[in-house]
Amino acid sequence: MGQSVYRPISAPQLLDELLDVVIAKANAIADPFEQAFFMMVHLPYLQPFADINKRTSRLAANAPLFRANLCPLTFVDVPADGYAQAMLGIYEMGRVELLRDLFIWAYERSTQEYVAIRQQLAEPDPLRLQHRSLIKDCVRAVVLQPDGDAQTVLDTALPSDLPEAERQALRELILDELRRLHDGVLVRYGLRPSQLKAWKAAQGL
Repeated sequence: MGQSVYRPISAPQLLDELLDVVIAKANAIADPFEQAFFMMVHLPYLQPFADINKRTSRLAANAPLFRANLCPLTFVDVPADGYAQAMLGIYEMGRVELLRDLFIWAYERSTQEYVAIRQQLAEPDPLRLQHRSLIKDCVRAVVLQPDGDAQTVLDTALPSDLPEAERQALRELILDELRRLHDGVLVRYGLRPSQLKAWKAAQGL
């Protein structure tokens, strides 16, 4: 950091040893938030890498949060000057208060954004998740038999041991996939544009 007179250790062997110490201490911390904050403080201070130490520390801070199934920490919209001042407090005086407050503020903001995004996302379709491979195989089977009747092909392709209600739901889901089929998604089904074109022509689509 250009504003700081702090000069990190430059001996590679010593840096390797101290990085191992930092990682060992981090792994000994049980609380995921404390562990995340520890990495944000000590990685930039040690500066074991030629560059991107602060960015690496922010990524490393998310590892314990992910392991604990917690909302990740994002530094989007964090004031650059505020972060720089917080790091200067560590470099120059060994004080973590500014970074602590910034960490709390950023995490609260991250959780608010995460909740907002989750609310905008549709819940995944359990049937689609459970039978993902089967759906792909059935779509492919129908398209590769352009002169065949889709319902007949599906009756053959769908496992006979499925409950009838589930078979019918799958039929409707696959037919909907076929109606929305276009060149941009063909790779998903292992199909070529020429095969889709032939199927659509045979179906009068």
